[in-house]
Amino acid sequence: MLLIWFVSLALFTLSFVVMMVANLTSKKTFIDREKSSPFECGFDPKTSARIPFSLQFFLIAVIFLIFDVEITLLLPLILTMQYTTILSFSFITTFFIMILIGGLYHEWAQGALNWAL
Repeated sequence: MLLIWFVSLALFTLSFVVMMVANLTSKKTFIDREKSSPFECGFDPKTSARIPFSLQFFLIAVIFLIFDVEITLLLPLILTMQYTTILSFSFITTFFIMILIGGLYHEWAQGALNWAL
């Protein structure tokens, strides 16, 4: 067990060092002003390339992704039902659903689900 822990720590440290070395060696030093412009052909844009959008759409999308990932964590609970008792399975499932409902209540109380600003 201790060997597995040391091997995992060594692999994590090695991958961290490799990522840091790759980050330091792959920095772009020359920034071309023409390539940073919206069009490389030299034409000036008539309007801004950035279109505004409501921040509420982004917030709802992030909340959806968070709760979607949490719901996918419920799916393996079906497989564990055959290895546990009904009492422990129902306790774990109820506890997890209460965490989901608590998160939803927190988002609601913070006003993240209100469309009126």
